[in-house]
Amino acid sequence: MDNNAAYRAPYRAVLERAFAHALAHLENLDRAPVAATATLPELRGRLGKPLPDDGLPAPQVIDELAADVAGGILGSAGGRFFGWVIGGTTPGSLAADWLTSAWDQNAGLYAAGPAEAVIEEVCGAWLKDLLGLPAGASFALVTGSQMAHVVGLAAARHALLARRGWDVESQGLAGAPPIRVLSSSERHGTVERALRLLGLGTACVSDLAADEAGRLPADTLAAALRTEAERPTILLLQAGDLNIGAYDPFAELIPLAHAHGAWVHVDGAFGLWAAASPAHRHLLAGVELADSWVTDGHKWLNVPYDSGYAFVADPAAHRASLSHRASYLTHTEEARDELDWNPEWSRRGRGVATYAALRELGRRGVADLVERTCRYAHELVMRIGSLPGAEVVWEPQINQGLVRFPDGRPGATDADHDRRTDEVIAGILQTGEAFFGGTTWRGKRCMRVSVCNWQTSEQDVERAVAAARQALQPARPATT
Repeated sequence: MDNNAAYRAPYRAVLERAFAHALAHLENLDRAPVAATATLPELRGRLGKPLPDDGLPAPQVIDELAADVAGGILGSAGGRFFGWVIGGTTPGSLAADWLTSAWDQNAGLYAAGPAEAVIEEVCGAWLKDLLGLPAGASFALVTGSQMAHVVGLAAARHALLARRGWDVESQGLAGAPPIRVLSSSERHGTVERALRLLGLGTACVSDLAADEAGRLPADTLAAALRTEAERPTILLLQAGDLNIGAYDPFAELIPLAHAHGAWVHVDGAFGLWAAASPAHRHLLAGVELADSWVTDGHKWLNVPYDSGYAFVADPAAHRASLSHRASYLTHTEEARDELDWNPEWSRRGRGVATYAALRELGRRGVADLVERTCRYAHELVMRIGSLPGAEVVWEPQINQGLVRFPDGRPGATDADHDRRTDEVIAGILQTGEAFFGGTTWRGKRCMRVSVCNWQTSEQDVERAVAAARQALQPARPATT
């Protein structure tokens, strides 16, 4: 008699139900509306059940869950989602993520999950090679660019204050030499949140005006560095900003910052992946000279949420800012303990999905993914922008571009143009054929076009253009 049969049976039944629901969702992405169709009251009404006194059979829970979320799941895993730089999931990375949950390892220590610790070691080496970063840089696999900023800036805080004889890990920040952050005006809000978490505060940031191409000019930076030259300084540079995908001139700015003793931190949440493309890596010339770098896996690499990567050129500063030792933990000098390099203690083995995606795609596959999505972004922006009632605001150089829908009435104001743009975006979403988001760029409301899903095809582009054309059509008068 198999004494384990009863133990295994509950897993088989519920996982088979989950598998069926997952396939139903994934295989229907091409036909289902991309935007949500359920209202907030509907979702609350379905999901807000009383907590039962007695538990329910797991298959029933999964079946009811799948039914209750209907209409509340965006089609962001499919090829017609062009909002917020959200990627999908490659088949291999999704399957690996399922295994990660099944294995249920605590990937904080080698002793708690030996295989997953080694998988992270391998991923770090592969990623540095693919992204053109120094082989000797340390790394951390975290939840996303938000926490990757925390890692990189924590290392910067440690290094800059240590140079001035201040041990921030033991002494804290009260009385410490004040750190400033110089950034272009195009920085992302995740940097502000990281600075708040690290106790540096947003008041330490000086925003420097970017040029017309969204790049930080060298003369502007030089003037800022000369001001308060003795103050510990972090320079934040952009590798693909969120609106137009602009890249700062790294080869020019990084040596300038280093000459003034500044730490250079690069926000490459999606744009750092251009290094994997022979056609686009010139945009990152000199980026390897920086001190820390940030990028996401759940954007252009198309691995499941949550996945982000931090890299630090000074491993000693990185480790000193985060590592911990305790007598009840099992440490080893030969292996890499993940908690020495990231802010989390108990954590899932998110490196498994990254490992699978990189093996599934390979070097040429990642390059093709980057180049193909850039091509589709350019086609979307230029074709939608050429429709009557639309205009191109920013032609993509990578996978980000902007389109605006002006109000054609005589005497229309900027506020009218903004309102019209939001109306057309909403109209496209209502078709169910494509998903775009809005943004305000240089005082203008625009439709932001972002393409980074591995499944996006020429047919998806055609459907999105047709949806925009439909949304731009004037409303027909009501008939009686």
